[in-house]
Amino acid sequence: MDTMNSTTFSIANLLSFLRLFLVPALVWLALQGHAEWFLAVLVVSLVSDIFDGYLARKLNQVSDFGAKLDSWGDSLTYACMIFGLYHIWPAIFTEQKAYLLSATLSFIIPLVFALMKFGEYPSYHTLGAKVAAVLIAPAYYILILIDGDTWFRLVILFYLLVAAEEILITMILKFPANNVGSAWRLIRNGDTGAKRR
Repeated sequence: MDTMNSTTFSIANLLSFLRLFLVPALVWLALQGHAEWFLAVLVVSLVSDIFDGYLARKLNQVSDFGAKLDSWGDSLTYACMIFGLYHIWPAIFTEQKAYLLSATLSFIIPLVFALMKFGEYPSYHTLGAKVAAVLIAPAYYILILIDGDTWFRLVILFYLLVAAEEILITMILKFPANNVGSAWRLIRNGDTGAKRR
């Protein structure tokens, strides 16, 4: 029991839980139109995302549960970012709707593909996904605060490449896996059954 609790409530997982707990606050702030508070709470969420994976590796707290928890936190936080644009900054949402649709599809299509093949939520945490996660935060704030959309659009296009790699990973794997790294690593190592369960 103690082992399960120490794994479930590790420092890294607590940061992922924090992101999940912040989701209702972000939704409420968006609905109320509290732009400054929405951006402040979102900063906390995005910073926690940077540190949870790092701490999991540094403190040897990597787990399948943690990988799934991190993925859920990521997905819901990104959904809140789009929701916030829609409710607080509708003009920006309208200007960027094609890119926002692309971002949504870059999440949904790989998810559906993995669900159809493995029946579970994918948590590949590729290098590309990690880079995209770091880039999206400043891109989002630049888009809102100084109306600069070039970086935001480039990051969304990068997310499409990340999505294509995740689909390729799902095609390569014979069994579900977490923390894959990259499709190239799987191909190079011939590791089609990585982290078999």
